[in-house]
Amino acid sequence: MASARPRLSLIYLLPLWLLSTLAAAEERYREVEISAPYIELQTGPGRAFPSIHAVGRGEWVEVLKRRTDWFKLRTHKGVEGWVHLDQLSGNLDQQGEPLRLDAPRLDDFSRRRWEAGLLGGYFEGAALLSAYGGFALSQNLSAELAFSHALGDVSSQLMADINLVAQPFPEWRISPFFTIGTGLIHTRPRSTLVQSEDRTDQTANVGLGARLYLGRRFMLRGEYKNRLVFTSRDDNEEYSEWKLGIAFFF
Repeated sequence: MASARPRLSLIYLLPLWLLSTLAAAEERYREVEISAPYIELQTGPGRAFPSIHAVGRGEWVEVLKRRTDWFKLRTHKGVEGWVHLDQLSGNLDQQGEPLRLDAPRLDDFSRRRWEAGLLGGYFEGAALLSAYGGFALSQNLSAELAFSHALGDVSSQLMADINLVAQPFPEWRISPFFTIGTGLIHTRPRSTLVQSEDRTDQTANVGLGARLYLGRRFMLRGEYKNRLVFTSRDDNEEYSEWKLGIAFFF
């Protein structure tokens, strides 16, 4: 595997600038105008929860989140509650068009809160398997936790990363993103010819990629990362990583 001295380049500076800019962006929610005589807000996402508030015709509500067929709303007076899809569907969106909420759409993809996925690829020529989960801090910025296992002929690596992901165009069906993060890598030599010990080192990484919305709650995700490993030796190590896989959001 190749080694390189630590160096500062534009590929490390650009994501830092982009993330600091996007972190200040405020989260926007979809607004809905009630065209039915009224809808009833409940305390939880289920028919067994009691009703706490009635929203009348002509009032506007914000859609905060979705859980299966239930939606959490907030009125302009700050009252929050849950309604079933049957009550919310057919009311008016911000363009005055009836809402169609029978299945997740591209707009739900751009406003997702949680996502998770399984990806495969290569880590400096070694086969790589990675699983991740992410939470949206805003439409443009999310935090992710990832675990990866690379299995090569000479050694195997176990990696754990915490990343920030910037998505400048969340409304696009093919949505590019940039990542920056840190983590740990545990290297276990597989060769019996050379005596060497397991080691654990800190890493930093930057990368870019894209999500492709496939439909309903599924997306295709591909990404490239440049990973720098801070070793106890004079030279640090630099690796390239490619991944592609399927993810879902909720």
